[in-house]
Amino acid sequence: MSTADLVDRLNEALGWELRAMTMYAHYAANVQGIHRLQLDPMFNEEATESLAHADVVRRAVVKLGGVPVTERNAHPIMHTTDYKAMLERSLETETKAAEVYAGIITLLEEVGDQEMYDAIEQIYFAELRSLENLRLILA
Repeated sequence: MSTADLVDRLNEALGWELRAMTMYAHYAANVQGIHRLQLDPMFNEEATESLAHADVVRRAVVKLGGVPVTERNAHPIMHTTDYKAMLERSLETETKAAEVYAGIITLLEEVGDQEMYDAIEQIYFAELRSLENLRLILA
């Protein structure tokens, strides 16, 4: 495994975080009806969490001598006012992010940078918590 491979994977995660920030902010603004009471704060919290994750990942890329991406992942963000569709797209996004972070953790085990490993592991656990929360809401 090369440092370039790790930087590429981190940049992939960063692209998903940038996408998640945009998607969650969009959904917070567009959720309607009675579900707005619970989902607006949840979507805003997820957007803020994605911003924090993006900062950690960005710094990891720079630490490794790479250049962090500035563009979000190109996977389309579906516009909808249907709360269930929003939650399903959120689940899709969190699932992909968790997969990417799981792969990064495997690479970081080889590198031996415990500080970076711990930081990325915390993000991975947060993604898993978000996944579980979304699964329960959609049940």
